[in-house]
Amino acid sequence: MRAVKVAAPMSAHAGRMTTASLQALEHLRDPHTLQWYVIPLLALVFHVYTTEIARARRSGDWNVVIAGLTLFGMDLCNETINGWILNLTQRSALWTAPGPSAMRTMVGWNIEIMFMFALAGIIFQNSRSRAPRRLFGVPEAWLLAAGYSALCVVVELVLNAGGLLVWEYAFWNASPAGVWLIFLLGYFHFYVAVILVTAMRSLRRKLVAVAAIYGVAVVLNVIGLGVLGWRY
Repeated sequence: MRAVKVAAPMSAHAGRMTTASLQALEHLRDPHTLQWYVIPLLALVFHVYTTEIARARRSGDWNVVIAGLTLFGMDLCNETINGWILNLTQRSALWTAPGPSAMRTMVGWNIEIMFMFALAGIIFQNSRSRAPRRLFGVPEAWLLAAGYSALCVVVELVLNAGGLLVWEYAFWNASPAGVWLIFLLGYFHFYVAVILVTAMRSLRRKLVAVAAIYGVAVVLNVIGLGVLGWRY
């Protein structure tokens, strides 16, 4: 991993923080780190969403857009909780992303990861059949959820091997038990949320569910970043 200059401790407890945590906190949400490639990536996300919105207007089926918003909201909640863990332990979050990035948005999040998860729910929903079906005796949606979650874990293992994604705790690492925890709490519940929300009968209920997911993240961040003055 490329050496990163570590900033001065941010609190009286910063000396207890891991090197990766301190690196992840450096230049946090700093616009001076932005790179031009962010612009075409942003345009790509806009293109995908506007295309799906246009299709939804014609068909009346908003599930693809709802899926995209749901999964991204779940990831926002995960990253917020991860930041809370950093501040509550004053050592490390479950995962940190200290490597090079066009912008670190949270200790375990960056703008490149955000673009990926903005599209992940749409990719998942477009992979599903319009009518419920089973594969190998298992509902297709749940099998796809497991498959995509497993793929995400494999990507994490590669990123960890390259030093771009750092794990600190013994229960959250590349061990057999740790991989299962990353699978379940790192990704699988994202897709479960998409399955449950898109299965709701009315668009109004789906929108309320999506709003509730983002509401949890907003409340946690208002408390953590605003009231308590934490950095993550």
